[in-house]
This record gives sequence, structure tokens and C-alpha cells, in this order.
Amino acid sequence: MRYKVVVFGVKDTSENIVEFIHQNICPVDLVITISREVLNRNQVSGFKGLSALTERHGIPVFEADSYFLTDDRTREFMEQNEFEIAVSMGWQRLIPLYVLEKFVYGVYGFHGNSGYLPFGRGRSPLNWSMILGDTRFNLNLFRYDEKADSPNVFATEMFSITPHDNIRTAQYKNMICSKRLIRKLLKAYEEKNITVRTESKDFDSWYNKRTAADGKIDFHDRTRNIYNLIRGVAAPFPGAYAMCGEEKVTIWEAHPFDEIIDFSEYAPGEVADVFDGKPIVRTVDGSLLIDRYESEKELTAGDLLE
Repeated sequence: MRYKVVVFGVKDTSENIVEFIHQNICPVDLVITISREVLNRNQVSGFKGLSALTERHGIPVFEADSYFLTDDRTREFMEQNEFEIAVSMGWQRLIPLYVLEKFVYGVYGFHGNSGYLPFGRGRSPLNWSMILGDTRFNLNLFRYDEKADSPNVFATEMFSITPHDNIRTAQYKNMICSKRLIRKLLKAYEEKNITVRTESKDFDSWYNKRTAADGKIDFHDRTRNIYNLIRGVAAPFPGAYAMCGEEKVTIWEAHPFDEIIDFSEYAPGEVADVFDGKPIVRTVDGSLLIDRYESEKELTAGDLLE
């Protein structure tokens, strides 16, 4: 069978893109995702099963038995069928060369950073951009090859990261720009005129993989860095956290409180006061108001977050 337009994805954002393409641009002929059994062996923040797309829109969904697409069933499926073009959204693994070579017009995915590819290659770029305090994000739609985030750029959109954003609102902006880029790509595909720029004057740099353990807060750090970490790993990611004695405290929402009030009688990480259930915690250069947290322990004045 020949599948013209294919989407690779494993998340709610993948589902959103499939429905956007299918309802606004052209039919999606196939969705490639992973089974829930694969999910048990891989950490996937924001995972969502996509099999409901078949019932809702009649779109076939193939569930691979490996996130790396190296299982025998996936190999057989790829060998027995033909493919034209694919968009990858929320697929956080390299797609192997044998799969890429099956697509006549290529497989295209997204990667961004504050600069220009190949600057900022690697994992969790939107999280890292927010954690590092970047104020802009260049989102590239690029053609995949066997390497990670190669500068084979089809087109780019840019958006701002404001002090009021968290990772979820940044994802909203990312999705708006992604849809604009996909519309451009599929128009070029329809015209059989996809042009990719492969030359770059920028230099290589890499974002490292992030795990849940990387969300641990050091209250000896500056307020702005703590705030950026909290908003950069908020839901649907695992969240930032600290320990209060033996109890884990996951901080989902917080914001800088005051940098002038003298909190020197409190240690960094100590709760100075609580109002409306919201703790005020001293930082090295000010204080932080915790708007929403999750813990078996209710925080009270004098508690120390470490």
C-alpha cells in the first residue's frame, strides 16, 4: 500500500497536529506511534495513545513494538509498503535510516533553540531554553537524516519566551508556529517543490538529556534561576522539587516574591510565612512565593526545603 502523508508521534501534541492536518490541509493516511508496552520501557512525558484517531477520523494507526523502530514487525511493515512524506511531532528518538529512506520526499521534524542550527542540538530544547532564561525560540522544520538535528532546514518560525510563560504556554506557541510550518511544507509537497537549506554559518552545541532528577531545586541559587527551573519543567513534565525532611515537595507553580524585604534571619530554602496556603520561601537573593505544590506534608513557617 502507498501512504502519502504520514505522522510520527506519541503525545497529545501529536494528536493535535494530526487533526490539524487532516481537517485543514489534506488527509493523513497513516499515524505511526508506539504501543503502551513500549511506554513501560521508555520515559515519555505527556504520552497519549493515538489509536482513537482511527475511530474518530478513520486514520490507520500503526503501533511499533520499539521506540527506535528496530523491531521485526515494524521492519516488515516498512518493507511491505510505500511512503511519500512524513511529519514527526513529539517523537523523541532518532528515526533509523532504513525508515527515512522509504519516504520519497523525506521525513520532517521540529527542533529549536535561541540561535540557529546546528547550535542547540540535542534533548528537551524548549525546556532548556526556558531554564537558561532565553527570551526567544527559533523553531526549525528540518529534514531528518541519520544524525540528530542536522541543519537541513526547510523553514523557520520564531516566538518569544516571556517571564510569564511556563513550559505549557511555550508549547502552545510552539504548536502555533509548528502548524504554520507544516502548512508551508505540505503546500511545497503538493507542488513537488520542497527546498531545503543545508549550509549553516553557526557552530555545534548540544542540550543534554533531562531526567526527573534534574528538577531538584537548590535554594542557594538565585531566584531567577529557581523560577526558570520551576516553569521549565512544569506539567506535563515531572515538575521541580525539593525535600522537606523525608517528604518530597513538588512545586508546580511559583513566582519571585520580593527582593527587598530582609529575610536574613531565615536560611535559604526556609519557609518565612504562609498566606492562603501559599508558602514564602527565602532564596539567596530574595524570596519565592509557591503558588501550587504537591506533598504529603503541608508546609508551615520554619520548614526547610533542601
